[in-house]
Amino acid sequence: MGEIMKSCGSGAAWGEMLDGSVNASNRAETWQDRAKCKGASASVFYPLRGVPTASARALCKDCPVKPDCLSYALEHEEEFGIWGGLSERERRKLIRAQARLRSAGERRLFEAS
Repeated sequence: MGEIMKSCGSGAAWGEMLDGSVNASNRAETWQDRAKCKGASASVFYPLRGVPTASARALCKDCPVKPDCLSYALEHEEEFGIWGGLSERERRKLIRAQARLRSAGERRLFEAS
């Protein structure tokens, strides 16, 4: 049926097939392979509304690929789950802050010319 790519926090290695087997042939190691959350339960990173996210955040805290994970989530507009230690709400807040900074920088450039 084809390959399903799963998130770092999904509890499965990238490249896991629908039948649970892993296609590792000729595949270079990725940031997902080095993530502390590899093998963790998806429910930790995709909790139901109101369920604490402390377990996911604890895994993310010292993860060597935390910046890569967050960048992936931002670049791919991940709407759900904990990515790079941030919740959906926190990622939206970060995106808005980045947009405000860009806008302020563009205004300064415009005013300076």
